[in-house]
Amino acid sequence: MTADEWEDRVKPCIGCTPVPSSEQLGEELWAVEIPLKSVMVVGTDFNKDAMAKGSSVIGFVASSNFQLARLYSCCMLQNSGSNTANCLQVCMKDAVSKLQACNGQLDHKTKMYRDGVGDGQLKMVVNFEVPQILSAPDECSSGCRRAKLSVVVIRKKCRHRFFIETNRSLQNPPIGTVFDTEATRPEWYDFFLSSQLACQGTVNPTYYNVVYDDNGFNPDHMQHLTYKMCHMYYNWPGLIRVPAPCHYANKLTFLVGQSIHREPSLALADKLFYL
Repeated sequence: MTADEWEDRVKPCIGCTPVPSSEQLGEELWAVEIPLKSVMVVGTDFNKDAMAKGSSVIGFVASSNFQLARLYSCCMLQNSGSNTANCLQVCMKDAVSKLQACNGQLDHKTKMYRDGVGDGQLKMVVNFEVPQILSAPDECSSGCRRAKLSVVVIRKKCRHRFFIETNRSLQNPPIGTVFDTEATRPEWYDFFLSSQLACQGTVNPTYYNVVYDDNGFNPDHMQHLTYKMCHMYYNWPGLIRVPAPCHYANKLTFLVGQSIHREPSLALADKLFYL
């Protein structure tokens, strides 16, 4: 192809407005069978603002229907340099109101995945962030009872590697393999989940630590729901390393911290505009 032919081919595209994809318009591309009923799944993450020193970006993404296929997002800026969120009560209150508008009921269980927390900050999550989540439904206009809550801290970067022995050789474990004995800590409610297929090298499992749980989920339900949510990321047809709401929150904080540097419009709260 000559230069002139290439220029004629490109000219009609110059100045065209990109067409939003289906997931960016808030549509449900697919769904999976959820083992638990009346559950709201929440993902939260932190990022730093690239322009404002000492400013943090808190991303909050919650499911707004009980099929866990529609999402509500909220992003706020705070001037604290720590990884402690002080706006979760406001975000949770808006998410519960959205859940009521979509489903007509508020009686639900909440499971929150919290990213960006080290071992030394687990008490901070339980003592400071959990009360914010628990108090949000009490302040809703309908006066509903306090929702039950489970909080799971995620760590994507871990040194553990697991293998299975097949035909006298070591191979990566199958997708969906859970490790909750031997390598875990006996004083914690924790487990490893291998939710991805590694074509080369060794698979890197994700570490989950349940730091708070008054839902009474047994380990099978907790692990099963976590694995199901790894299928719900609409920007990739396969599985991802972490539950989709947590990865959405990461995408949201990255966009705001690197490009927007302000809180997004509330009109975009039910759109995946950050993909």
